[in-house]
Amino acid sequence: MRVAIVHDYLNQYGGAERVLEALHELYPGAPVYTSIYDPEAMPQDYRGWDIRTSWMQRLPGWRRHFQKYFLLYPSAFESFDLSGYDLIISSSSAYAKGVIPAPHARHICYCHTPMRFAWRTDDYIRREGFGRLQRAVLPIALSYVRLWDVSTAPRVDCFVANSQAVAARIARYYGRQATVIAPPVELPPFRPWVPGNFYLAGGRLIPYKRLDLVVSAFSALGLPLKIFGDGRDRERLQALAGPNIEFLGQISEAQRHDLFAGCRAFIFPGEEDFGITPLEAMAVGRPVIAYGAGGALDTVIDGVTGRFFYEQSAAALAVAVAGARNDRYDPAIIRRHAENFGREVFLGKMRELIDGAQAGGIQ
Repeated sequence: MRVAIVHDYLNQYGGAERVLEALHELYPGAPVYTSIYDPEAMPQDYRGWDIRTSWMQRLPGWRRHFQKYFLLYPSAFESFDLSGYDLIISSSSAYAKGVIPAPHARHICYCHTPMRFAWRTDDYIRREGFGRLQRAVLPIALSYVRLWDVSTAPRVDCFVANSQAVAARIARYYGRQATVIAPPVELPPFRPWVPGNFYLAGGRLIPYKRLDLVVSAFSALGLPLKIFGDGRDRERLQALAGPNIEFLGQISEAQRHDLFAGCRAFIFPGEEDFGITPLEAMAVGRPVIAYGAGGALDTVIDGVTGRFFYEQSAAALAVAVAGARNDRYDPAIIRRHAENFGREVFLGKMRELIDGAQAGGIQ
């Protein structure tokens, strides 16, 4: 069976790329088709993959301005010649699901979310801080993107959603049912750690992650907070932060593990499609304080593996953090819960689904 994997873009590393790595593990010989690829921004292992980029790789300034080219991505993905493949697996939060498969091929889409900027435009524009002209023009341009997005849904034989929230969006926007398979989390060997006195947050420092709520809440509380990761929102967040907040920048996997294991709790303030970082914390037995919406509802058990707050504000988060200081959690129970989301569980579920789709039993 000839297999191709398709991914939106390879110019930043996050949860979607961790899923891509697991899909590539299923078919290590499969080429990975993508719009653009920046080797410097991706793990070293990717340089050994068969990565095939679109004509967008030759556009001027794509590293810095890749978002501004949003009207070109549909054409880029439709330009790939996939006629020689029997199975196509797309890893998509935007455009990858729009490739054109051969008539005989099966197309399975692992959907991280229907494209957020097209379907939740108002929230996207507000968080990104666009100017007045951009605010006026962007909704019109995105109408075309939405029409293209809907028109390409029939090219997918089987949708897989990473959470119940995303499955509901797939049903609403595409009129399709989706099988929910949570993304994989790495499970390091478990041993109980004595937690430190600091709290932890982080990931990609971009507006929709809502780390501004964490910075504001902890600046008011005066509790020690460490934030890992980098992104275009870092300068703004640092300007908001009090002296009790430390920005760590990019860190190694070993450092991530030690931070998760040593924190008092991991703070997760955004409404994410799934969110892998809470499970990384739970994998080492640490609780999570999360906004009670989106993918967190699939992973955090209130009172067992963490605590929810239900108003997306700094004040509500501060109240939850203060209340959680009296909570008691069993690290072993938290770890056992995280094991339900391990890499081998993910791979087993995907193999079963792919086998069923190839046999024609899944639509």
